[in-house]
Amino acid sequence: MILTTAVSLLVGLAIAAALIATNDPAAILRLLLDTGWWMAAVLVLNVAQIFASGLGWGPLIEDPRRPGVLGLAWLRWIRVSANALLPIVQAMGELIRAQLLVRHGVAKVRVIASLAIDLGTEMASQIVFSLLGLAVLLMIPHATGSSTTLWAVVGTALGAGTTGVFIAAQRWGLFRVVETMLPKLAARAGWTSLGELSGLHDTVVGLYGQPGRLWRSGLWHFASWLIGVLETWAAMQAVGIEAGLAEALVIESLGQAVRSAGFFIPGAIGVQEGGYVLICGLFGIPPDRAIALVLVRRIRDIILGLPGVISWRWSVATTPAAPAEARAGSHP
Repeated sequence: MILTTAVSLLVGLAIAAALIATNDPAAILRLLLDTGWWMAAVLVLNVAQIFASGLGWGPLIEDPRRPGVLGLAWLRWIRVSANALLPIVQAMGELIRAQLLVRHGVAKVRVIASLAIDLGTEMASQIVFSLLGLAVLLMIPHATGSSTTLWAVVGTALGAGTTGVFIAAQRWGLFRVVETMLPKLAARAGWTSLGELSGLHDTVVGLYGQPGRLWRSGLWHFASWLIGVLETWAAMQAVGIEAGLAEALVIESLGQAVRSAGFFIPGAIGVQEGGYVLICGLFGIPPDRAIALVLVRRIRDIILGLPGVISWRWSVATTPAAPAEARAGSHP
């Protein structure tokens, strides 16, 4: 796993470096230096997006020790920071936020159940968001008829299918297998802290039996995607791309789909840069400005992500883990 991650990171860095080197690095640097106050707008909107995504997780944590709004936002911030900056596959951010929530006393089974369903509602809302982006794209005459548009349609269809299978598997017994096999595998690896996961399947099914919680989660995640459109529009203004919210919606929705497809590469490095060049090309945006647009997001990740990673490590070092009996809890 470590070797695979290292190789994928090197490949991604090589792709990103090649894209920058072949598209006027000096021009890209000038665009980044001229971002001005628009960068502050990008940062503020990203913070708002983090809060909305954190609130999307909240309704699924069925435990009296569930964090408040600030706590949920903090956990989401840690997840985003880890995925953006650490040399790990993006799924590791999910495990980090789960670890922190367990350390703060929420029952382990409920943490894992909420995490799994949160991923499902987030994926489902992203599919709706992608469909909205595609609908807007198909209504823009000069942006249709491209092979990129065809790939966007195919990719969204595949994403919808994957999301459906993921959610169906959760409801039809995936976590019966997990609660039986995962502790055994963890024990062989020496991860004794994982403990018993009995009741995980019943907890997941119980949450799926509460549609109000699912809808609240999905709507908050969808709101987060829409805030991302405003953030993309602000980033486009920062690098001198004259475009409206319709173009920002298409770029953000398809760009996020590309980033999700590159989950196996830390930070989706290289994949995101290449994807934005193709997507921005639909609107006649030159590659140097498309790359500058991605780099604005990378700079944002560094500015917000470094304190996030430091906060995570500080919390692990200074916060004692909750007693085992508190973390075990009783499943509903």
